Amino acid sequence: MPSNVEIKAKVDNVGHLKKLAGALCDSEPVVIHQEDTFFNVPNGRLKLRKLQDQKSQLIFYKRSDQSGPKFSDYNISYTNDPESLEKTLELALGIMGKVKKTRLLYLVGQTRVHVDNVDGLGNFMELEVVMKEGQSVKEGENIANDLMNKLDIQNGDLITCAYVDLLIKNKS
Repeated sequence: MPSNVEIKAKVDNVGHLKKLAGALCDSEPVVIHQEDTFFNVPNGRLKLRKLQDQKSQLIFYKRSDQSGPKFSDYNISYTNDPESLEKTLELALGIMGKVKKTRLLYLVGQTRVHVDNVDGLGNFMELEVVMKEGQSVKEGENIANDLMNKLDIQNGDLITCAYVDLLIKNKS
């Protein structure tokens, strides 16, 4: 199963973050509009990601809710009919919540640096160190920590949960 080490953080100064990420990246960021629908599942998370001008993705992943770098393994299936798949999964599992965001994707080595503007939440940063075959989790954590420092992300900015959890908390 593919895996990564990731961190997620709230961002107050998105302009500063974009400048730092741009300096680390060899190319311009890619703008991605995403709508994620999360389904009720007994373990892990299951989301249907709708992307503009690309195949949609059904993504299952397991990740602990903790601050700082965390290991995540995942599996992705692709679909050309996300609406039908969403309806089927809604009927079978129920919808937990939806997240809409505009994402800037910067590629830094083996890491995807995301600068996200999440509808209803604001600005966030997410690092995903895509693990290589045979690479240890510790190596991934070291890469994430190094980039966190280079991007001026403080421990107090880190969040432990998914955007959908924050949206659900805000509603209650």
